[in-house]
Amino acid sequence: MAVKLAVAKGAEVTVFTTSAGKQADALRMGAREAVLWSDQTKIHSSGPGFDLIIAAVPQAFPIQPFMNLLKTDATLVNVGALEAIDGYNAMMNNTARRNLSGSMIGGIAQTQEVVDFCAARGITADVELIRPDQIATAFDRVVGKDVKFRFVIDMTKS
Repeated sequence: MAVKLAVAKGAEVTVFTTSAGKQADALRMGAREAVLWSDQTKIHSSGPGFDLIIAAVPQAFPIQPFMNLLKTDATLVNVGALEAIDGYNAMMNNTARRNLSGSMIGGIAQTQEVVDFCAARGITADVELIRPDQIATAFDRVVGKDVKFRFVIDMTKS
């Protein structure tokens, strides 16, 4: 959703991913570029050049390589992992005036604003519908990192 929302607001979006299978999805959602994190040559040619990075990585990760991609006075917002920040270099980031911020969720009014924005522009979430009898399999897929989008349980199929 972040890609779709940013594109709808006029941003040029680059997606960094560890999964080659998600590159086409990122481009379909409107990203200008989808870069594999393993392509360090491409990563290093990308920065520092970003005004904003939204990190939605769901587990602890080394954050400094992302911070190094930010311009001066730019910000990385962590909306994913809640664990301790790994490898944050305060001296380097303070010198470059790079900011680290975080967010969990917005309040009711902010959430409604996003829902209204999406509704007015036809922006929808990509989901995978599953039947109730597929919950265990879906869980195994989550554990095995074999998921592209959120699972939604179709209760009419029970």
